[in-house]
Amino acid sequence: MTENLICNVAWNNNKKVLIVEDEALQRHLLHEDLCQAGYEVIEALDGLEALEKLAADPEIRLVITDLKMPRMDGFALITEIRKKQLHYVYILVQTYRDDEETLEKALSLGADDFLKKPVRPVELCLRVAGGFRVLKLEKFEELIFFLTKLAALQSKETGSHLDRMYHFTRVLARDLAVNLPELGLTIAVAEEIAKVSPLHDLGKVGISVELLHKAEKLNHQEVCSLQDHALVGGGLIQEVYAQTESEYLFLAQEIAQLHHERWDGKGYPHGLAGEKIPLCARIVALVDAYDAMTSKRSYSVGLSHEEAKQEILRNSGKQFDPKVVAAFLRQESEFVRIKEEFLDIDSPLYRQG
Repeated sequence: MTENLICNVAWNNNKKVLIVEDEALQRHLLHEDLCQAGYEVIEALDGLEALEKLAADPEIRLVITDLKMPRMDGFALITEIRKKQLHYVYILVQTYRDDEETLEKALSLGADDFLKKPVRPVELCLRVAGGFRVLKLEKFEELIFFLTKLAALQSKETGSHLDRMYHFTRVLARDLAVNLPELGLTIAVAEEIAKVSPLHDLGKVGISVELLHKAEKLNHQEVCSLQDHALVGGGLIQEVYAQTESEYLFLAQEIAQLHHERWDGKGYPHGLAGEKIPLCARIVALVDAYDAMTSKRSYSVGLSHEEAKQEILRNSGKQFDPKVVAAFLRQESEFVRIKEEFLDIDSPLYRQG
């Protein structure tokens, strides 16, 4: 297999690349390599023409530019793109291998990555694919955050609930990382689990408002419909993860789908038990239950911290992982502090955007 074919084209479908290059041969080589890899290629001879192309086609999100060109050079082009962009544009610059000063200037102006001339086709493919991965993550992170807020609005949760979910989860995950290293949880992963914990109820966007806020006792069919939110949320995030392969989205998918599983196997949607339930979901299961118990809802008056604590202890080894319960007890004072700090009022997180 030739070098210019050794690249993953999974990211390349319907992706546009703008080549800005005044040398005809170099422009032709880049064009051919990228077309063969499955990209749609647009060409510009200098920075001024590139700005015209970008203004005419907002779908162009990745630019490969030379730095030394007539009329408008690559440095001025980078500056203008960063001034005018409505959505982030990923910029790759071409430099010669011994020209470190030029490269440093381009990066300082806002270039994202570079290609050393003469450009090898395999390096070109890999760096362009990396750029599109960054752009996809940006797009999907915005979408997921919007859906998180939508789910909160749908269920009339306050922004403080999302804040508490983050901080409670962070406290428990970090405790387990420090005190039970045999679980394989690092501080870095603990932070990621906390970051995505507010996505736990994303699937509620698929549940009717009437059902979510019904104060009367639910019948069997209504309970089943409400429980569907775990599969809906997990499925939504799984679709995004399949396109990005981002590890934090994998954690988010596990949390959204499995945080209602129980240690004794009597939970939903799959009836998993014990350590077959991912640790991230076991952590969020306790956090979500604690916050639900201590918050006023349409169907219940919130319990005190002590009452919720006793309920958690009664369900250790049943609903909750005993090791997670032990971490909760070690961090009990932090839970009280967080609950008092983030009362049920709109928070900056909730109101953002």
